[in-house]
Amino acid sequence: MKTTADFNMVNAYIPGRANIEPATEAMIARRNALLGPAYRLMYEHPLHIVRGEGAWLMDPQGRRYLDAYNNVTSLGHCHPAVAEAICRQVQTLATNTRYLHDTILELAERLLASVPGTDLAHLMLTCTGSEANDLAYRIAKVRTGGTGVIVTDTAYHGITDAVSQFSPSLGPTVDLGPHVRLVPAPRQYHAEGADLGERFTRDVEAAIADLQRHGIKPAALIVDSLFTSDGILPEPAGFLKGAVEAIQRAGGLFIADEVQPGFGRTGGHMWGFQRHGLKPDIVTLGKPMGNGQPIAGLLATADALAEFGEYSRYFNTFAGNTVSCAAALAVLETIEREQLMPHAAKVGQLLLDGIAGLAARHEAIGDVRGAGLFVGVELVSDRTTRAADRGLTSRVVNLMRDKGVLLSACAQGHNVLKIRPPLVLSAEQAGMVIDVLDQSLAEAQLTSPRSA
Repeated sequence: MKTTADFNMVNAYIPGRANIEPATEAMIARRNALLGPAYRLMYEHPLHIVRGEGAWLMDPQGRRYLDAYNNVTSLGHCHPAVAEAICRQVQTLATNTRYLHDTILELAERLLASVPGTDLAHLMLTCTGSEANDLAYRIAKVRTGGTGVIVTDTAYHGITDAVSQFSPSLGPTVDLGPHVRLVPAPRQYHAEGADLGERFTRDVEAAIADLQRHGIKPAALIVDSLFTSDGILPEPAGFLKGAVEAIQRAGGLFIADEVQPGFGRTGGHMWGFQRHGLKPDIVTLGKPMGNGQPIAGLLATADALAEFGEYSRYFNTFAGNTVSCAAALAVLETIEREQLMPHAAKVGQLLLDGIAGLAARHEAIGDVRGAGLFVGVELVSDRTTRAADRGLTSRVVNLMRDKGVLLSACAQGHNVLKIRPPLVLSAEQAGMVIDVLDQSLAEAQLTSPRSA
């Protein structure tokens, strides 16, 4: 089954579209020749970045760009505590999990302590979030004896062969497996007059029934609890409970993909699934875990892992290496020491309220939603119908880049601005995002085809 999403990002560089200086064109040509055609660049006018500090990125000329998008370095670029932990460890020991060392055990204890009230009991480490979701799916298949996977219709869960088959946002070049069922993301306008939780639960139950009707046993429901690729859909808290209960009744596992919602991003909780009061069978971790150092993994219940551990040997040469574990420990310590969760809640509310206030001046803003330092701004051509305005979204993203603020877009209609800054974003920097968005919306609408 082919996916129907458009593979090209709404704000991506397309050769010949922008007036680009010769030096940048030469670098792009060199990159294409060396790296091949599968890589993509962001923005119509790609950026050449040479340095990062906190929420700022700098180009060769020293111009600063406010990074309101990059979740990988969620503590900010080149955070001193993480950089020092990496340097200290790499000068001491860099080895793998076949040897005993304390750091991985301390990391496991710290992570498992962050999920009270669940049955999560074990940590397994990988290098990337894609690997974590791949491993979670392997575990789910062994535990359940099934292969069926249920995901939302614009989900992204990774790039391995197995996981790409249930990542419909990768686009029409990727085949969804016959064992995959898509359910509509719980978009507010898809469930007018209905309870979102009830609607989403019914959709998941229908997907389970369809798998069973085709002789496919359900293995897992995997969900990003902020529905990031689907358009950032955080509310109402708790609406996922019914769907999780449905997959578990059917003998499948619930996998909470915390690669983007996790590590304090939502402000009120360490993990996105905690906002919904859920007890996952597996939680997958990625991107921000090492603040740029490649480390990812999963937390799992003893029940989920028992049979897999008995019959499968797991070893990943680089996963769990001492340097990456030191970086991950520094991340957890920094979140706590710098009180970044309450900071994300406070500054995130300023950001959310400020952008919501722009709706009075800009009819193109159809909805503003978010949790902590994760905000989605839906841009529409008609507020009544909530018709997606992809063209306007692309113009706004690229105008903001030109004005020094970096963000991206997501959702099925490619019309939701994805604002996901480092957790260290200051109130002043949040104000810059709001002001530049205000200016860019005004400018983009003046130059839109409808205003011509």
